[in-house]
Amino acid sequence: MVKFIHCADLHLDSPFKSRSYLSQSIFEDMQKSAYESFKKIVDLALNEEVDFMIIAGDLFDSHNRTLRAEVFLKEQFERLAKEQIFVYLCHGNHDPLSSSIGTEWPDNVSVFSENVETYQTITKNGEEIYLHGFSYQNEASYENKLDAYPSSQGQKGIHIGILHGTYNKTNTKDRYTEFRLEDLNNKLYHYWALGHIHERQQLSDMPQIHYPGNIQGRHFKETGEKGCLLVEGDDLHLNAKFVPTQFIRFEKAEIDTNMTSKQGLFDAIQDFKSHVRAEGKAIYQLVVNVNSDEIISDQDLMQVHEMISEYEENEHNFVFIEDLNIKNKDDDKTTLVKEFSADLIEDNSVYELAMNDLYLNPKASKYLENYDDFDRRELIKRAELLLKSDMRGE
Repeated sequence: MVKFIHCADLHLDSPFKSRSYLSQSIFEDMQKSAYESFKKIVDLALNEEVDFMIIAGDLFDSHNRTLRAEVFLKEQFERLAKEQIFVYLCHGNHDPLSSSIGTEWPDNVSVFSENVETYQTITKNGEEIYLHGFSYQNEASYENKLDAYPSSQGQKGIHIGILHGTYNKTNTKDRYTEFRLEDLNNKLYHYWALGHIHERQQLSDMPQIHYPGNIQGRHFKETGEKGCLLVEGDDLHLNAKFVPTQFIRFEKAEIDTNMTSKQGLFDAIQDFKSHVRAEGKAIYQLVVNVNSDEIISDQDLMQVHEMISEYEENEHNFVFIEDLNIKNKDDDKTTLVKEFSADLIEDNSVYELAMNDLYLNPKASKYLENYDDFDRRELIKRAELLLKSDMRGE
């Protein structure tokens, strides 16, 4: 029997500088969210008395890792060391190996080098485990090293492959270390612990091949529960169970109302927040469908947004509405986003042309996040709202 945790894409110290408009308490919670999520993962490892933990790349958000992040990870690894729980980690495209980095981890931590290598361990029940993997040495590694992974054919024990890379059928532009399922299946491993894709996915049941997703959402492209996989079983069958550990959830929701007054809208939104508050701290993109043709002025909407934000500053389980979109009943029939083809929406050159001047401005760029992370359809919808407001003279 073996029991272990598989997680990936911690992205400690992800910048939230563009959200500095948030209240101090909520902003501080966002800044520490990945830390709190990983702390819960370590708690889980201790409570479940696992044999080891796998971290499949991108522990840090940048190779310019902060001292805060290093000290935090070292403290968490030392908690595991006290219970003889080992950690096997590889570095990904966001935190590649570098000669300028000299972090010394506790003795229970093994770091894969830039070449494929194998670590061997024995579980508490005497099961032999072989872990195969490598770390990125450059930020953009397109080198396919799967040929260097040894086959387990004729070998004893449980074999686990660790890979930070891109499944060839995944829709993403950052296609580092791209692989096909056949490439992984040919190694005859019992489990593949993947990283890089932030959405939780199971690619295969035999063998078990999983992306656990990142441990903490950071924007509205990373919605819902985030966490790790708790894996348990033997050489005949391994079962992977998802365990949510996120500190803050990013969510999208819609509500319907007949209210058109600012007081009515405020009450409808507050009622929605009271219903979801028990689910924990959350940041929402909320669409309010108003069953009326009556146009609500931007001034009234601004007051509503200010009030619903102020009410969250002292809430432990805050429900912050970051993006509020009020839609009248016939808006979808003439929505601007329908005039854009899918190819045009995905065309990077259009966004680069629009964004370059802003992002090249040193005074502005320090407050901006990567525009690749933005939901482009939502940007178009937001632009449409601004155009309509301007046409109304508001």
